[in-house]
Amino acid sequence: MTTAHLTYRVSAYNTAKQSENKMHDDTVARRFGFSGGLVPGVDVMAYMVHLPVAKWGRAFLERGLIEARFVKPVYDGESVDLRASESDGVLAIEVESRGELCATGSASLPASVPACSMADFKAVSAVVERKPVDATSFETGKWLGTARRAWAGEAAKGYLADVRETDPIYLREGLGHPGMLQRVMNRVLVDNAILGPWIHVGSRMQLVAAGKPGDEITARAKVTDNYEKKGHRFVELDALVVANGTTPLAHCWHIAIYQPREQAAA
Repeated sequence: MTTAHLTYRVSAYNTAKQSENKMHDDTVARRFGFSGGLVPGVDVMAYMVHLPVAKWGRAFLERGLIEARFVKPVYDGESVDLRASESDGVLAIEVESRGELCATGSASLPASVPACSMADFKAVSAVVERKPVDATSFETGKWLGTARRAWAGEAAKGYLADVRETDPIYLREGLGHPGMLQRVMNRVLVDNAILGPWIHVGSRMQLVAAGKPGDEITARAKVTDNYEKKGHRFVELDALVVANGTTPLAHCWHIAIYQPREQAAA
């Protein structure tokens, strides 16, 4: 039975205009057939997080599950409408812009924190020297790590502004936004190879603890698949995101096109 409807509107902001990934640059993105630089998928997912947090509050930040699949781009400055309908405890989420469906997903609140063992995830460092991506960069079965990252003080507040987050829970209760964890998942790729333009296409994130601003966050990721589809090279990751080397924050699954067909054919 459908029991609730939630809506949210945000003015999208491209936080990555100056990033190494030139898929967020207007000129380069247009060469790949887009209208301009793409708003990062991790930020679109951060917009989506707003809805289950509005429904379940801190409990969602401590043990919520969210999935997202990015269908079409979201562009800087566009109005983005998010809708969620609840059925049997699951929120079905849609993200629309320009009258087009741009992302789909779901969110739910498990009754308890799912079991998550750090022993199942190998801790490795990011590569000392990044090299241009090749067939060995993301081999299936390979373990990858990231450099430590933290969002504290003004940086944490700035992140909330960047993803247009309006829920006061983060500042009021001293909590980190789950979108920060998704940014670290992107760093699994970027910290271990020099990439050309690339695209995040989907994620699943099971939160197991609420983070705090200032946590030093790393990911322990295993490459679970690497394949070609329609000329694109895809990589899939299974990872544990950890705070301060000791506390699991989220079990994440991440999918990206690390070499679009135009790059793979070059």
